[in-house]
Amino acid sequence: MAVAVLGESSSLTRAAQAKERQKNSPAPVAGATNPDPVDQEYEKLLELDDAAQEEVDKWIRDAKAFEVKGSSLPEAMLKSKIEQRFGEVKKSYETFLQLHPKHAKARLAYGSFLNDIQDDGAAVTHWEKARELDPSNPAAWNNLANHYGHRGPIKKAFEYYDKAIELNPKEAVYLQNLATTVYLFRDDAMGHYHITEDQVFAKALDLYRQALKLDPKNFPLATDLAQSYYGIKPLRTKEALEAWEYAAKVANDNIEREGVYLHMARVELNSGMFDAARQHINIVTNQMYDVLKGRLTRNLAEKESKAKKGDSPEAGNTLGTLSSDAFKPSTSGLGTRRDPAK
Repeated sequence: MAVAVLGESSSLTRAAQAKERQKNSPAPVAGATNPDPVDQEYEKLLELDDAAQEEVDKWIRDAKAFEVKGSSLPEAMLKSKIEQRFGEVKKSYETFLQLHPKHAKARLAYGSFLNDIQDDGAAVTHWEKARELDPSNPAAWNNLANHYGHRGPIKKAFEYYDKAIELNPKEAVYLQNLATTVYLFRDDAMGHYHITEDQVFAKALDLYRQALKLDPKNFPLATDLAQSYYGIKPLRTKEALEAWEYAAKVANDNIEREGVYLHMARVELNSGMFDAARQHINIVTNQMYDVLKGRLTRNLAEKESKAKKGDSPEAGNTLGTLSSDAFKPSTSGLGTRRDPAK
């Protein structure tokens, strides 16, 4: 069994999954004294899954901490320990599904577990079965769309995201996932939706905005929208800066906020707004951004020099030598493509 190194982003995804499970759990019937034993067994199974994932995350964090101090558990021993812990969960799922093979939610949850431990093929099998058993559950469509978005065919990703949104148009993650896929696979989106490249950008931006209305404090989502402007030529400076200003407002901490300021400086210096760019660069004090600050400062000096000589500041024509990925704060999980529900 392949062992996934489960980090912070995985934990955040599982937290969202737990929230969605709670929302979709059967409501208690007034006066009922005998809850459905199958539902009880299913809930215990989910608790076992979550507990194992959290425990493994802790083991990995502890191993990294010990490694920094010069001593750690041998990698082979840690891997064996993780496989054994996840093996218990896997066996519990399989036992439950042998007894209840038509339990769609269990199939969906088991697929998410298998996906977390990087058994993609088996995950898809259970997600497809969950979709067949309960085609009205949008999570199954979204999970499969995630898979097809990474593995292809992309056409299926579009179709499945569209279906998930049709079933639950108020789930921000589904809208965000489709927006990301449309933006990244623009040629495929043009062919699938029979639209132009300009309309593809418009569609992606609109989907991001819809998602942000549903989840207005979601920083990774806000930065996804803002970064989308880098692909549009000529650069829509005003819209891009407004998007980054919003991202700064919903940033979770100063590290994320300073990363946004560097993005703003990048847009400004490539639009000839040199004073504004300099101000945003100077605001940033965290050492983790020193290299990026240095590059932006050099780019700013070069562009100012060219402008003084009468050369064009190349606004909207180039975004410099820094990729947008370089600006992503280490604490953010940009481009989330996972489902909030199991």
